[in-house]
Amino acid sequence: MQFDDDADLDTSEVRDVRGSRVPGGRATVGGGIIGLIALVLGVIFGVGPDQLGLSSGGDAPAASSSSAAQVDQSCRKGSDANARQDCRIVAVVNSVQDYWRGEYPRRGGTYGNATTVMFSQRVGTACGSATSAVGPFYCPGDRQVYLDLGFFDELRTKFGSSGGPFAQAYVVAHEYGHHIQNLMGTLSRAQDGRTGANSNAVRVELQADCYAGVWARHATTTPDEKTGRLLMTSLTDDDIRDGLDAAAAVGDDRIQERFQGRVTPENWTHGSAAQRQQWFYEGYRTGDMARCNTFR
Repeated sequence: MQFDDDADLDTSEVRDVRGSRVPGGRATVGGGIIGLIALVLGVIFGVGPDQLGLSSGGDAPAASSSSAAQVDQSCRKGSDANARQDCRIVAVVNSVQDYWRGEYPRRGGTYGNATTVMFSQRVGTACGSATSAVGPFYCPGDRQVYLDLGFFDELRTKFGSSGGPFAQAYVVAHEYGHHIQNLMGTLSRAQDGRTGANSNAVRVELQADCYAGVWARHATTTPDEKTGRLLMTSLTDDDIRDGLDAAAAVGDDRIQERFQGRVTPENWTHGSAAQRQQWFYEGYRTGDMARCNTFR
C-alpha cells in the first residue's frame, strides 16, 4: 500500500487525543481479566459500548483536545503516511471518506463526515466511556470512530494476524462501514440483543467487512475531492492478503478457540473467520455496495 508522496493530507478528519486526560467518568472495560473477557466476547471492530452492554451509564464526557495534537503537526503529506503509522491512518481516513462522499450520494443518500479519534488507554464518547480493551469501535451517538493505535500490535501478538499496513487500513474501513450503516438506518438492526451465527449482530459486522472491501476496490482510483489527485497510488495482492488475514484473525471462531479453547457459535457477534473473509472479498471483488446485502 503506497500513497502519493506529494499528496496533501487532511488532518481535520482525525482528532488526536493521545495522552489527554479524559475528564470525569470511569472506564468501561479495564485491563486484566475484564479486558480479556471483552476480547473473548469478540468486541472487536464493533460499535459503541452502549450497544455492547458495556456503557458506564449516563452521559459520558467527550474526549478532550490534546494540547500537542501530533497528527496536526506531523501528518502533512503522503510521504508522511508512507513513513508513520499515525499519518497512515489519516491518509486511510481521507481515502475512505473521499470514496463514500462520492459514492453514497450517487446511491441517493446524503453523506456526513465521521471523525476518527485516536486515543490512548481510555476515552469518553457519546456511547459511554471505554478503554483500549474494547478495540476499535464506531459510536453512532457522535458519529465518530475511536481507535487506539496499540490495537494493531495486539492484532499480531494476541490474534495472530500477519499485520501490515493494509491490515490497519481494513480495520479503519470496517469502522466506516458502520458509519454508512448508521446513515442508512441498518446499524440499529444489531441492537436486538441476539447473538449467534445467523444473528443481526453478525450480519451487521459482515456487511461492514463487505463495505471495507468495496472501498479497497476503488481506493487507487478515487481522487481527492479538493485537489483531484490520487492519494493512494498502489494496492497489491499482498496487501489484500493482509486484509483477508486480519479479517480471519478476528473471526469469532478464531477468537473463541484462542481464548476459551472451544467454539460456541451461539455466542457469535461478528461472524466466523471464513465469513469475514468471504464478505470482505465479495466487496473487493465486485466493488459494489449493493452486493453487500448480508441480510438476505
